[in-house]
Amino acid sequence: MKTYAIGDLQGCAHEAQLLLDRIFETAGPDARILFVGDLINRGPDSLTALRRMKALSESSGGHIEALLGNHDLHLIAVAAGVQRLGRSDTLDEILAAPDRDDLIAWLRQRPLAMFVDAHLLVHAGVAPQWDARQTMALAGEVEAALRGEGWIGFLGAMYGNHPDRWDDGLVGIDRLRCIVNALTRMRLCAPDGTMDFKHKESDAGPAGSGLLPWFELPQRQTQDVTVVFGHWSALGLVQRPNLIGLDSGCVWGGKLTAVCLDDRTLLQVDCPEYREHGGKKR
Repeated sequence: MKTYAIGDLQGCAHEAQLLLDRIFETAGPDARILFVGDLINRGPDSLTALRRMKALSESSGGHIEALLGNHDLHLIAVAAGVQRLGRSDTLDEILAAPDRDDLIAWLRQRPLAMFVDAHLLVHAGVAPQWDARQTMALAGEVEAALRGEGWIGFLGAMYGNHPDRWDDGLVGIDRLRCIVNALTRMRLCAPDGTMDFKHKESDAGPAGSGLLPWFELPQRQTQDVTVVFGHWSALGLVQRPNLIGLDSGCVWGGKLTAVCLDDRTLLQVDCPEYREHGGKKR
């Protein structure tokens, strides 16, 4: 059984189906398929993408799974009434769907990290202080909050940029917020691991800023495993010995990408430019 990881769908349901068909043609119906988050939002058909993902996950016996990304968490928060829709959101169909509660309940049960065959999968990044074991444990803390009775209160306090640097002594909502931001929002960091949330549209920090991609921090404790992530369309496809970046800008007119974790072979589908950079619909 081969294992494939797929980058950010962002509501591109047609392209997702084309890519799934290619995987099944290549690897057979029992292929394991792992999505790195952001199943929905910005693209043209978030409702179909979410319904199909839920159905595949529930019928696959665990062979098909999806991580939570920042857009997925945003949908849950909007549905819970603790966050407002943004100008560029394309979530109205989900929110008006007769099965919306079932879809949101399914999303709430999704993991924030997975460890599969020496690959650590997250949506955005891993704080440099964390090794793979700690990453999985900390993801589990957020998963417990999201699945528990106080999930709406947690979501109401989840938003914010601080604390922006991990400390093992963090407690309560500060601890959970820092974990969420690292796993679902992080791109650039200062050399000491402080997360930057201002610069989103480039693959590097501004000249003289000292900011680095989170995976280039020399003290990163996950260099002994292969980290698989999405979230960073400006970065594009990345393949290094211990790093795989899969957000190849599907919704921005790029590609939807799957990589086989067993041998690094790629499968890709070309995508229309559903969104122009800057959030305007084409």
